[in-house]
Amino acid sequence: MESTKLAINQQIKEKNRMKKDQQLPNILWLCTDQQRYDTIRALGNPHIQTPNIDSLVETGVAFTHAHCQSPICTPSRASFLTGMYPSTVHGCINGNEVWDDAAPLITKTLADAGYDCGLAGKFHLSGAQGRIEPRVNDGYRVFDWSHHPGDDWPEGHAYIDWLKNQGYDYKELMDQHGYIPVECHQTTWCANRAIDFITQSRHTPWLFSFNCFDPHAPFDAPQEYVDRFDLESLPGPLFQASDIEAQRCLSDIRFQTESIDPADFNGKLYQAQYWAMIELIDQNVGRILQALDETGQRNNTIVVFTSDHGDMTGDHGLRLKGCRFYEALVRVPLILSYPDQFKQGLQSSALVELVDIVPTLLEIADLPIPETMQGQSLLPILTGSTNADYHRDSVRSEYCKVLSGTESYATMIRDQRYKLINYHGHELGELFDLEHDPGEFDNLWTNSDYREIRFRLMQQNFDALAFAVDIGSPRVSGF
Repeated sequence: MESTKLAINQQIKEKNRMKKDQQLPNILWLCTDQQRYDTIRALGNPHIQTPNIDSLVETGVAFTHAHCQSPICTPSRASFLTGMYPSTVHGCINGNEVWDDAAPLITKTLADAGYDCGLAGKFHLSGAQGRIEPRVNDGYRVFDWSHHPGDDWPEGHAYIDWLKNQGYDYKELMDQHGYIPVECHQTTWCANRAIDFITQSRHTPWLFSFNCFDPHAPFDAPQEYVDRFDLESLPGPLFQASDIEAQRCLSDIRFQTESIDPADFNGKLYQAQYWAMIELIDQNVGRILQALDETGQRNNTIVVFTSDHGDMTGDHGLRLKGCRFYEALVRVPLILSYPDQFKQGLQSSALVELVDIVPTLLEIADLPIPETMQGQSLLPILTGSTNADYHRDSVRSEYCKVLSGTESYATMIRDQRYKLINYHGHELGELFDLEHDPGEFDNLWTNSDYREIRFRLMQQNFDALAFAVDIGSPRVSGF
């Protein structure tokens, strides 16, 4: 009798679990590498063609003022995969030996809750130069790792292994063309793996991380994509002659390049090469969305489109990335689409952070949101139950000894109008009025008329730092 009851209870539990699984949405997380916020046609760039990303804007919510928590790969990824700031989660530097595992990754949490999780492409929670990146407790069942397209590892590089199986050699392709053809491209391979994963038959919800390397340098988009752009009609990088001196004053602050006139490196061609990679990304996003449609999964799949950080692409005479906090570096695309559940065609100007993605997904999955998490769920905006243009008073970004070389430390705080950057240990800083100076050319740091604004933002920055401190294990006693 007792055994019968146990069997019945087990059946009930299994039915409830299956019912819950059926109700939970799939999650397609499209994360590009080093994509600026201003690279999507539907969000204001008239020079680029991104019809498939545009369709996500039309069927979802686009956050036009989303900011990453660090302008460099590893700390940003450590942050948005945990919902916590890089300094809180002990994930501040690039090239680190191991992932500290100070907080669970959202993929592990969802896997434990019954999600089938897969990844193709970059992960980068620890260093991968000259080695296979050490695997962590990430929750992925499928882990097709490709840190970058280069053939730098003797084995264990899923993209290069696939390329060789197709009869191609990466180095030979680069020597022959100067770029990688579409059918051989790492972004194409990532899309292939995503399609293979999401079209598998299963009875559980799934999450797939599409982590292509584009539009990260080196810019290796096929030439036919670059040729789509009329260089004469392109706006070129944001630059003023004063940028050279402004960046010289920051020469002790780590950055990957020095400021030079964009005319000296053909800034418009550089821009076209960068945008060409985004058009290649868009093409492959379209292939993945088509697979969702053809398998009848689109209406039960949350699509998240974002990037870990931006790229200067010649703005202020700088290329690539480093210890700076211009909008080109810290402001990124963030689009969430979930037909019939989220608002459609909504463009929210609310200040949001990438740490907000994790608590959003946890709330949707009916899982607890830890009190220690700095992220705040975006679900009220997504569902239209609150003001779409407000989420936070300010957003924050960090740089703590991230890149090798000069050991720079800096923090940024930004509200709707002003941005303040402290370069710690150098008595240097920047203050920009983004309403009157969206290009961030006029540094008001030493302007006495802005003393009170500077003080207010510094206070907000200190408060954010204090509230993000890891206080250790939970309290179990009153004293």
